Amino acid sequence: MVLKTWKTRPAYCFMLEVLGKKKGAMTDAVLFDALKEEFKDLGFKDFNELLMRLEIGGKIRTTSMARGKRRIELVT
Repeated sequence: MVLKTWKTRPAYCFMLEVLGKKKGAMTDAVLFDALKEEFKDLGFKDFNELLMRLEIGGKIRTTSMARGKRRIELVT
């Protein structure tokens, strides 16, 4: 039987930490891969919801780069 443990920090906090370590900007695919390593059960829909909540809260800014690519920036 596999036991799952609760994460000590929420995914949005980890996302902000990763952005801070990468000089405040990265593509959505790279950020999703970093979150996927830490949170195995995180889906792309959940990732987009996290991005939306952080953008509405004024913590990040997303801009469209090319077809299907976005740039995620940490707002200082």
